Amino acid sequence: TGYYGDGLNAIIVFAACFLPDSSRTDYDYVMENLFLYVISTLELMVAEDYMIVYLNGATPRRRMPGLGWMKKCYQMIDRRLRKNLKSFVIVHPSWFIRTILAVTRPFISSKFSSKIQYVNTLAELREMIPMEYVHIPDSIVKYDEDKCIKRRMRTSCLSNDPEMASVEQE
Repeated sequence: TGYYGDGLNAIIVFAACFLPDSSRTDYDYVMENLFLYVISTLELMVAEDYMIVYLNGATPRRRMPGLGWMKKCYQMIDRRLRKNLKSFVIVHPSWFIRTILAVTRPFISSKFSSKIQYVNTLAELREMIPMEYVHIPDSIVKYDEDKCIKRRMRTSCLSNDPEMASVEQE
């Protein structure tokens, strides 16, 4: 959790890598109570505009919340909280998350859809929000660094390959 802007608006950081494994026998119970905890926390913290930063990197598929759970969360959030949400930033979006949001877009309000932003790196996130008040877990930082190293290696391999260099120039 952190704050941004002159009015010190809340930034809620949600790291999916810390969610429970879906193979737990009490998974539904844990997720239900987690949701209730998140909503009660939001209601206490949010008086004005706020933003949610969803950290998706370093999250195995079995820890990602299901579509039904996300839909239920959205429906249970009261109108004031939905209205005051200024942006929902998804950091390191997977193809799975992008696909789910693309498929569900017709069923989600256009106002909410317009608040969703994809951010591929922590550097991009730093350009959007002040990071001095936001704690990013070490596993997410490492994931981001590894991803950036792979991207640089791919780029340098492409520029060293004469065939790919000519394709890039076209």
